[in-house]
Amino acid sequence: MSCTDWYLNDFSSIIRSFLFTFTVMTPDDIAKCRLGSQQLLGTSFTTPRQMVGYLGAMQAQDYAMAKWAIGIRLAITEKKVEEALNIGDIVRTHILRPTWHFVSVDDIGWMLKLTAPHIKTVNNAMCRKFELDTKILNRCNTIIENALAGGKHLTRDEVMLLLDKKGIRTDDIRSALIMMNAELDGIVINGVRREKQFTYSLLDLSKAKTYTKEEGLAELAKRYFISHGPATMQDFTWWSGLSVANSKIALSAIAPTLDSVVVAEQTYWFDADKCKTESTSSIHLLPAFDEFTISYKDRSASIKPHTTRHVLTNNGIFKPMIVVNGQVMGIWKRTIKKDLVIIETLFFDKMSKAKEQAIFKATKAYGEYMKMECVVR
Repeated sequence: MSCTDWYLNDFSSIIRSFLFTFTVMTPDDIAKCRLGSQQLLGTSFTTPRQMVGYLGAMQAQDYAMAKWAIGIRLAITEKKVEEALNIGDIVRTHILRPTWHFVSVDDIGWMLKLTAPHIKTVNNAMCRKFELDTKILNRCNTIIENALAGGKHLTRDEVMLLLDKKGIRTDDIRSALIMMNAELDGIVINGVRREKQFTYSLLDLSKAKTYTKEEGLAELAKRYFISHGPATMQDFTWWSGLSVANSKIALSAIAPTLDSVVVAEQTYWFDADKCKTESTSSIHLLPAFDEFTISYKDRSASIKPHTTRHVLTNNGIFKPMIVVNGQVMGIWKRTIKKDLVIIETLFFDKMSKAKEQAIFKATKAYGEYMKMECVVR
């Protein structure tokens, strides 16, 4: 970095610190600000690829709900999200913490390079338990790569059948561990859906972006704090799955470009241009595992202690949530019957007539996303 660059960054940091020294932000303000950062109050993006790229990665183990997480932010149909997945604009794979995420095809290369080593370390004990050593996993990769060559798309069962014929055990959870390893090694990604079945295809990293480790850390932190802020370093560490040491390196690299505020002795980092805390009322039917709640270690800004048991099970399963002005005020579920979607809602406290009426607008948005009539019960 040149002296001029250092001076400009340092000066920018001083100005931002001065502007926010006297800012008072409450937990409710944090929640409302996150609505804006997470593009839930409007967006200029028009495609799933842009939205997923902006958010960095979106948790996606509940496939139907994860698609709605994109749909609600872009006001597009489920079909449009499916199209983005089928043409490879966005990818569903294991990245960040060892669970399913959506990630933009533009980012999967450098993000895998950054996070895969840590996830593989976490998985190693389980692989050893099921006698999947490096030699066997590498052999599996070769067989899978050959099987998918030429643009083929195969289901997991079809891949496992090929491995079984080669004398490789795929019972118990071995099939999941084998395929996750192939994902982390940059061999496979999701393929085109075959009716309701997931398939795998080869991942082409020939044109992928490349970053050094330091550049990758900084880029991941920038994506997170701009799109999820206000958030703490502990939140980022949880979301990214990185070590505390690497999280500190990542945040320190971009801190001069961010705004910050201290609330309850915790420093929250964010981009003030993305935050919206105006008092206009908003109600959202957010999906299970939405980034608005799942992506923070401390979720108390939006989920109050007395409601936690209603929205989060003991084994870590998030339910679809009704969010009013940034606060989780209830839960919902859907039932699909032919061309009809039935939405059932449960509010934790009595709602005003105006908010009860507003929920119909939120459910209408879901009906438009599904391209089906939507009724509330």
